[in-house]
Amino acid sequence: MVKAFFAKDTEFDGVFVAGVKTTGIFCRPVCGARKPKEENVEFFTGPREALLHGYRPCKVCRPMETGGTPPEWLKPLLDILERSPGDRITDQDIREMGLEPNRVRRWFKEHHSMTFQAHQRLIRLGYAFGRIRQGETVTGTAFNSGYESVSGFADAFSRQTGKPPKDARSGRIILVTRVPTPLGPMLTGVYDGKLCLLEFMDRRMLETQLDILSSRTRASIFPGEDPLFKQVKRELEEYFAGERRSFSVPLYCPGTGFQKKVWEVLMDIPYGTTRSYGEQAKILGNPKAVRAVARANGENRIAVIIPCHRVIGADGKLVGYGGGVWRKNALLALERGERCFTFPDGGE
Repeated sequence: MVKAFFAKDTEFDGVFVAGVKTTGIFCRPVCGARKPKEENVEFFTGPREALLHGYRPCKVCRPMETGGTPPEWLKPLLDILERSPGDRITDQDIREMGLEPNRVRRWFKEHHSMTFQAHQRLIRLGYAFGRIRQGETVTGTAFNSGYESVSGFADAFSRQTGKPPKDARSGRIILVTRVPTPLGPMLTGVYDGKLCLLEFMDRRMLETQLDILSSRTRASIFPGEDPLFKQVKRELEEYFAGERRSFSVPLYCPGTGFQKKVWEVLMDIPYGTTRSYGEQAKILGNPKAVRAVARANGENRIAVIIPCHRVIGADGKLVGYGGGVWRKNALLALERGERCFTFPDGGE
């Protein structure tokens, strides 16, 4: 990281940020500002970690505007993965593209919590799931998905979905992808043509939320593409630019009867305003249910669009936001008209 930072290496843009102790700012590796002395620099995995350590974003390189965008060196590999989801890409294939497999592996571990090969296997299985549902035979799907045997494909499929491939025609699936935003990448999920998940990737409860969502829908989760992802990205872009106050994306929000009522009331909070948890409880007809309302807010799986960030403490303090209080503050500032964000280009 030291070498990449002082060389302004574009291949590491999006992989880490650097905090400058003498100025209190943090920068992207490609920052054009004058470089500090090496002993005055410390490194972080992303803007959130730097902000939590008291650093503020650099006005020259705008590190808050790179969230989730993959580095240029990785895009050719991601393009191939998107164009040919059923193909198997080996380490040798990666080397022939001029990339180092270990570097690719490290990037995927950091940004997806899995290796590239594990990520690729999930995409191939998701692709296979779709082909079987469209009527293709299990044997044909196995070989078209890069597997060398039907039994190997069946074992992998069963481990991931909990069912044999022949049951895929009646199965359910949640497709997920990452969407970059100015406040960091978000994991987006679509089920049956509706948005069922929109969470910041570094939220601690994300894995639990995925398990709950999979259980309630009885669906398997795979990386993949869906036409709705483009609408979600476009509407988020307009929101962060200060050009959108409400969303038209269709939503699917499985939950208890009480949770659904809490989420419906959240949707009624006007853009640019806030309510306390106590006020929310009163609207629901149970003033004593403040803690239950707060808990249901925290169980909301569609951030920003279902605006749980608009609920604050009775004393006006910003509390209780799964994506981090700093994001809650940024979202409320945006809605007050105090700041707009530039949405990062690219994405996955």
